[in-house]
Amino acid sequence: MIKHLKAVVLAGGFNTRLRPLSCTRPKILFPILNKPLLQWTYERLAKNHINNVVLAVFYQTEVYIKQHRIPRHGLHVTYSHDPLRKPLGTAGSIKKTEKQIGHDAPFLALNGDIFADVNYTQMLKQHEKNNCTATIALHEVQDPSRYGVAKLAKDNHITGFIEKPPPGTASSNLINAGAYVLSPKIFKYIPQGQHVSIEHQIFPKLAEEKELYGYVHTGLWTDIGKPEDYFELNKTMLDNNGGQPNYKTRGSVQIKKPVAFANGISIGNQSTIGPYTVLGPKVTVGNKVNIDNSIILAGTQIADLAKIHGAIIGEDVYIGTKAHIRKGCIIGDHARIRDNVSLPAGTSICPANEVAENTQAANCK
Repeated sequence: MIKHLKAVVLAGGFNTRLRPLSCTRPKILFPILNKPLLQWTYERLAKNHINNVVLAVFYQTEVYIKQHRIPRHGLHVTYSHDPLRKPLGTAGSIKKTEKQIGHDAPFLALNGDIFADVNYTQMLKQHEKNNCTATIALHEVQDPSRYGVAKLAKDNHITGFIEKPPPGTASSNLINAGAYVLSPKIFKYIPQGQHVSIEHQIFPKLAEEKELYGYVHTGLWTDIGKPEDYFELNKTMLDNNGGQPNYKTRGSVQIKKPVAFANGISIGNQSTIGPYTVLGPKVTVGNKVNIDNSIILAGTQIADLAKIHGAIIGEDVYIGTKAHIRKGCIIGDHARIRDNVSLPAGTSICPANEVAENTQAANCK
């Protein structure tokens, strides 16, 4: 049994569905209960005895990661860069790490935008038992129509896939969970320097050759590809970890659990916060403010009498006096919402934009 695994974390996606929040940060740095997704990933890898991690990224993503100074939990972290003008796809990015990974042992490959508590140690044991080229973590979902569904035989080998089946038509609810154990011979299947999808080009071929097996994961799993998924993950984590946070107040406040507060929070007199609310580092809340079912990122200032219901607010945003931010609103970093502005439900504001009147609240595209 191999005591240590190497891992490749694929973190080169364009994140278009998470705009405007992803205009200024890659998905792997989206905070979950005020901790970047990548930090959660590092913790999970370290817990499963992995000591070497290769981050497959674009150069700009590497800059963002290094700026955050994320604790590595003893992991040795290196980078592999996709060409900026020629993305290599999931398999192509894995192929580019071949020299860093080597050929002496199976390794782990993870989609960087997945939050999951997969037992990688157990998954490796099953992979070695099956003596196969690849093992995919599979997760059962209620509605598989957003994903590719795996057809799993009784001996756990995968016989094929059904891509995004219409609701109610899938013979299985097991989807690709974005975590793989790969034997070094996987590199032989991937051409050098080309855009190749491991999901759509490599795995179907391995399934035909009976070299692809499934590992069914029954724990927590979320793809934060959409804003609603990102919020739901934070909500689930609040249910699992909700406690009474420490915070500074300027008078009497009402806190409705579950909530999560980072360091440096300040809340004004007669404000009500929660339930299901996350306040990032150094968020300042004025007097008589009402916030619920919302995520507020670091450094944002919320003036007196503001109301925020079911919104995601980026970093260093200013929300003016008596402003009203409704359900489904997403405000990009450094935006300014002036006094008395009321944003309609579902409005997106681009980073650094200013909304001074209600008629100026145009969706960010």
